[in-house]
Amino acid sequence: MLSDSLPAPDSAEARRTALYSVLGSVPPGQVVSYGQLAQLAGLGRAARWVGRTLGQLPNDTRLPWHRVLGANGRLSLPVGTPGGEEQRARLRAEGVNITHDRVDMALHGWRPMEHTS
Repeated sequence: MLSDSLPAPDSAEARRTALYSVLGSVPPGQVVSYGQLAQLAGLGRAARWVGRTLGQLPNDTRLPWHRVLGANGRLSLPVGTPGGEEQRARLRAEGVNITHDRVDMALHGWRPMEHTS
């Protein structure tokens, strides 16, 4: 797991750095849940903190925030909102199928251990 190589983040800055590092590793066409992202970053069960932190990213961020979904592949940004429409457009551009505001995690879910040697 990626969290094995990261120190236990104890300051807010260290927690954000760990989160951003793992998020930046999620490849195009794959997605991760808020909870999975928290675990991979060594943050335990901090899914809500991850969501709040990603919601504070600047508009011009290069981090792939759009690849982070709710539990069971649920898109958490509402249809018709600028962020929700951008997330859907970015995911579709990467070849991610969205059906009834969900992504098939078995098909598109990121499993970093399968990509390491």
